[in-house]
Amino acid sequence: MDKTENSAIVTENRSKDFWGFPVTHFSYFFTWAIVFGYLTLWLEQQAHFNGIEAGLVFSMMSGISLIFQPVFGIISDRLVMKKNLVITISIGMILIGPYFQWLFNPLLSISRFFAALTTGIYLSFILNGGVSVIEQYVQRASLTNGFEYGHSRMGGSLAGAVAALVGGRLFLWSPNSIFWACTIAAIVLTCCFVFSDKIHLDNVQAAGEDTSNKLNVKQIGSIFKLRNFWILSLFYMGTSAIYDVFDQQFIIFFKSFFHAVAQGTIAYSYMTSAQTALEFLLMIPMPWIINKIGSRNGLICYGIILTIRIVGSALVPSLTFVIILRLLAGLEMPILLVSIMKYIAGAFDLRLYATVYALSSNFAKQISVFFFSSFAGKLYDQIGFQHTYLILGIIVGIVTLICAFTLTKEDPIQAGEIKEKPTK
Repeated sequence: MDKTENSAIVTENRSKDFWGFPVTHFSYFFTWAIVFGYLTLWLEQQAHFNGIEAGLVFSMMSGISLIFQPVFGIISDRLVMKKNLVITISIGMILIGPYFQWLFNPLLSISRFFAALTTGIYLSFILNGGVSVIEQYVQRASLTNGFEYGHSRMGGSLAGAVAALVGGRLFLWSPNSIFWACTIAAIVLTCCFVFSDKIHLDNVQAAGEDTSNKLNVKQIGSIFKLRNFWILSLFYMGTSAIYDVFDQQFIIFFKSFFHAVAQGTIAYSYMTSAQTALEFLLMIPMPWIINKIGSRNGLICYGIILTIRIVGSALVPSLTFVIILRLLAGLEMPILLVSIMKYIAGAFDLRLYATVYALSSNFAKQISVFFFSSFAGKLYDQIGFQHTYLILGIIVGIVTLICAFTLTKEDPIQAGEIKEKPTK
């Protein structure tokens, strides 16, 4: 067998081992979509929280994750493709149904703050802290196995559409059933990690593992001396974090256009399903698009679209226009998700991938969400959604403009945007 035939067999085997990863993305992000899509509504109707109290829960989730993010990043960079941490997180997710069914109300009877704190610790572990672990794991698997991360992430987009489609109906049937659906998804996720997701260890160097030069504290600490690290952190604090804050209580804003609560909940479910279906479809060409325009430019495009969407919701508060702007998120998220993965790979040391991702794209982001959640919660109650959205949109626009002139251009070969030319 010659080298060409052997290479063809390796490529075919790696392509067969791709399909477990979209299922991994689907099962994880189904829980993510349910919690962030319906937790506010659940807290409002079941726990009878007001805007400030709901904001406190999200602030606790973000605040506690500030402990998890750097620790998880360092552990992930040392584990590289070992599954210890991802399996621990997936097992923790299985408990989400029992937590909200049997534990939340007893905690609430002690005090609302104690319930918010405990919920924040738990959800931070599996979601706000855990997301960077899952994402960097699949990204490194894409480098090792030779597939596009964006195509695996389609599973997460599909999960969002399914969660939006069934979440509203499950909530109306029995509010706690949405969390039991998350438990079932987490069981599937755990099975994927244990039985399905195969890593081609013969190519693990492509994921940043270097057995001859193990990471040490000094190398990890060198991240903080990089100007580009701080600019990327600023970008996430002023764009993606604002997106999360904007989205936290959007369902309440959307329901204000309807006379009946149930009608608004179902309409929100259909709209979110359409948005995530669009996101799913755009994930197919998005890796190719980002390879053409560059991941840095992709990040700036994301900031511009987000600014238009938030400011537009503030200035033209009609139901039709709000729905159209919401659907823009279907374009927005594929651009961000593909761009950030390629940008970090192309602009930083690949061995520090998980740490950079955890600290800039998640740790810094959660600092911003921690402060903005309570701040926005108070503004929602005091000046209303439209004026709050205008303030948030202006912040996103200013940060995007700053980063457009300061973010470093990535190495397109290292980022996987272009193929390295073979040496003659």
